[in-house]
Amino acid sequence: MAAYNFGPCHPMSPKRLELTSRLARELGILDLPQVAVAAARVASDDELATVHSPAYIAAVKRVGEDPGRPDPDHGLGTEDDPAFAGMHEASARLAGASLNAADALISGAAVHAVNFGGGMHHASREKASGFCIYNDAAMAVQRLLDAGASRIAYVDIDAHHGDGTQGIFWDDPRVLTISLHESGLTLFPGTGFANEIGGPQAQGSAVNVALPAGTSDGGWLRAFHAVVPQLVEAFGPDVIVSQHGCDSHRDDDLTHLNTSVDAQREAALSIAALAGKVCGGRWLATGGGGYNIISVVPRVWAHLMAIAAGCPVPLRTPVPEAWRKHVLERYGRVAPLLMGEDADTWWRSWEVGYNPSDAVDRTIMATRKAVFPLYGLDPWFD
Repeated sequence: MAAYNFGPCHPMSPKRLELTSRLARELGILDLPQVAVAAARVASDDELATVHSPAYIAAVKRVGEDPGRPDPDHGLGTEDDPAFAGMHEASARLAGASLNAADALISGAAVHAVNFGGGMHHASREKASGFCIYNDAAMAVQRLLDAGASRIAYVDIDAHHGDGTQGIFWDDPRVLTISLHESGLTLFPGTGFANEIGGPQAQGSAVNVALPAGTSDGGWLRAFHAVVPQLVEAFGPDVIVSQHGCDSHRDDDLTHLNTSVDAQREAALSIAALAGKVCGGRWLATGGGGYNIISVVPRVWAHLMAIAAGCPVPLRTPVPEAWRKHVLERYGRVAPLLMGEDADTWWRSWEVGYNPSDAVDRTIMATRKAVFPLYGLDPWFD
């Protein structure tokens, strides 16, 4: 999976996958008896074509075979998505891993499944965007629908708007896409506002919480809990698919939010609990963005895997010394001592009341007013 590599100067380094896998193994997560580790596989053209056009797939293959001939009309060979040899196979392998995860849920082999190398949520039907070539999360959603699921809730907590996934299912009432992200006024891709609520045949199927730059743990978790549980419960999905980009962290260089590892762990716990409440626990989680590859990404995604395994890692757990030694020797960096950051993750429940002078509350209310009535919910009180 580390072959998905845009080059040594690109922010999305495959090193984050190696470090995450190594940390999870050192913590014992991958060796738990209830955990099975499955090899990734390259998705077939027919599988990719469930959400991407044949012309786009052909373009990815062509550029991967000849990286010196970019195709900017398809978003290939750009500054965000540089061309590299083997691009098709590497991208299709990330997608195949998410399809494996979906198949495990479909067969009943698993109730929870995680592909931390996935979450390529900016890729659209016809174009690469934002470091994303094939949209594995959308492919997993489509696979579940094709296998008989009647409704899927997609919850995206990446700092960037999940525009590609939203666009693919824009007019499909079977898919609820909820994206909690930094406002497009200050961050790529410049979309994801409260008035984006889905196509004419699927009004209310797209939900966007566009948070102001600087939003910290309390506001971020307040927004999550004021929107996500209410709508997912009202929608009643058969499966929850979630995207856990961890670039909302305060130490991420590409974004302007201010969350902690602790808050992102709390969000993953909440999604797991919500799946247990509304859809028999069926939950497929992916990774996503995240560009602090030493102190943030490995810890957040190790927590995600541990939560999916039913054995959450306490925040005061020491980071394994073997992993810290590896980081120092391989990357010359001092790794964190603990799996958490002793952050204050207290958040005000919406029941406490709406504060119109608070920018986060105004964002929450805009989203609730745009969508809640379509589900028979009161934007002020539900």
